[in-house]
Amino acid sequence: MGKYFGTDGFRGEAGASLTAEHAYRIGRFLGWYYAGASGKRVRAAIGKDTRRSSYMLEYAIAAGLAASGADVYMLHVIPTPGVSYAVAREDFDCGIMISASHNPYMDNGIKLVNSRGEKMEDTTIEQIELYLDGKLSELGLSEGDLPFATGDRIGQIVDYSEGRNRYIGYLISLSRHSFKPFRVALDCANGSAWMLAKSVFEALGAKVYAIGTSPDGLNINRGVGSTHIESLARYVRENHLDVGFAFDGDADRCIAIDENGAVVNGDHIMYLLGTQLKRNGELVNNTVVTTVMSNLGLYHALDEEGISYVQTKVGDRFVYENMQQTGNCIGGEQSGHIILKKYATTGDGVLTAIKVMETMIDRKLPLSKLASPVQMLPQVMKNLRVADKRAVREDEAVKAAVEQVKAELGDTGRILVRESGTEPVIRVMVEAPTLDVCEACVEQVLQVIRERGLA
Repeated sequence: MGKYFGTDGFRGEAGASLTAEHAYRIGRFLGWYYAGASGKRVRAAIGKDTRRSSYMLEYAIAAGLAASGADVYMLHVIPTPGVSYAVAREDFDCGIMISASHNPYMDNGIKLVNSRGEKMEDTTIEQIELYLDGKLSELGLSEGDLPFATGDRIGQIVDYSEGRNRYIGYLISLSRHSFKPFRVALDCANGSAWMLAKSVFEALGAKVYAIGTSPDGLNINRGVGSTHIESLARYVRENHLDVGFAFDGDADRCIAIDENGAVVNGDHIMYLLGTQLKRNGELVNNTVVTTVMSNLGLYHALDEEGISYVQTKVGDRFVYENMQQTGNCIGGEQSGHIILKKYATTGDGVLTAIKVMETMIDRKLPLSKLASPVQMLPQVMKNLRVADKRAVREDEAVKAAVEQVKAELGDTGRILVRESGTEPVIRVMVEAPTLDVCEACVEQVLQVIRERGLA
């Protein structure tokens, strides 16, 4: 993690820790960097979510790109995976998504992808950070700033709505079935999927009931979406619908609701899609890629099916890196980032929902039955703001407290202590047979951190 960029891009409070100046300078660097020594004409695609500040940052980064001689293609409001799709298939040098995902409206972020639609390489991010800090000499620039394009070398900024339409068409093409006569609820979080998801599901024949489709720039993720799943659960129950899907602000996550109004999270979804891939003979290496945050209930269910699994660090980028290295074809996070490598380079909430629907139709079973083998253990996670995350991790008393909890839980549960990738926060998570045990074990470790003066 760098000074500006964390595990999921540059994120902060819009106008404060993330400003239009930052966006402009990132655009300036990208236009210069991808032109290289040859001075080729760079092509970059930009998408955004519905936050009020997304427009400010979008225009700033576009101006920076054009000032460095890059041509900019504006996808406008589109899910993050839509940017990755467009970049990978339309010969772009890079892509930019303006979004803070599931965060509230006052935050925003800049996510960068390379020409393959994958998260941008750390080596490039490190150079962007040097430029943001004015360390030009370390970039091989002896004085002044990056050169400005002039005359016909100045980049053009064009509307690229057809790129968004192609992504919609791609999603529709991925289903082998009509969704008639399913009654499907969609919670679009007042975010990137607010128009797109309904259009896709209606084109596939579903009767769609949508909420979270009235963005005003300030209400993204407010009481709706995958991080407020209770809204969709209530909506499905009250309207007696067949299934529901909730996305987050940039629609790279999907959490489902079954016909009874119960939550079907990312762990459930990895299980049901993984088992379906195995039934079809398509589960590469017979393996599902998870993170350390996945519930023991998922692993027990995969064991029953004879499916192997691996664990990565938290973050969909680490899941995808494993998939790239091993060929594994499915992975994700409990939070709803599900990567299906055959179809996408990143989590795609709408794609995930389509594949869940396909599985329901193929198996002729409701979602509750498909997800039922995953019996989630109670889990409690608490965050504690600390002065120095590394000091907490290396403190001997804290280590001893963690080991004591591990010994107490034995084979009945587990404890995980990790650093936030974006905040000065330590997260302590415990899974155990009961919530009371989870709470007690988490507090046992947090108390030691506090007593040591680390919080």
